[in-house]
Amino acid sequence: MSTAALPITYGDVVHTPVHFDDLDAMGVLHNSRYAVLVERAIGKWWTARGVSFTGGRPTSPDAFNVVREYGITFHVPVTTIGDIAVHFWLAKLGTTSADYRFRVTTLDGSTVHADGRRVNVRLDPATMRPVPWTDHARDVARPLVKP
Repeated sequence: MSTAALPITYGDVVHTPVHFDDLDAMGVLHNSRYAVLVERAIGKWWTARGVSFTGGRPTSPDAFNVVREYGITFHVPVTTIGDIAVHFWLAKLGTTSADYRFRVTTLDGSTVHADGRRVNVRLDPATMRPVPWTDHARDVARPLVKP
């Protein structure tokens, strides 16, 4: 994981690339691509800790989760390709939900391009109904929880 130059006291920061085809006709990062960048950053973080998919199957029961809510506020457009930083943390890890907050920033963290909230819910793959996070996921997620 990559850490921004500014001190981060909660959550984590993952550097994520912006590609040429992420930019819209005006040369700015298309609004829908922010969600993709956040998804990639959070996914990379969990994958590094053994919670992902391999061969179409979850490597952990906690990998089977979906986004329930997503909200974002845009501040300063991203106008270049290359890496940006995604700082994310958990405001709350509930019984079946994970309430993430995030900031998309320059690598040094000095400019906030956007910030927002994303709520994931863990599902039982057989019933597609919410089920509790495992103790393993709670242990892994502990460093993301904002004090």
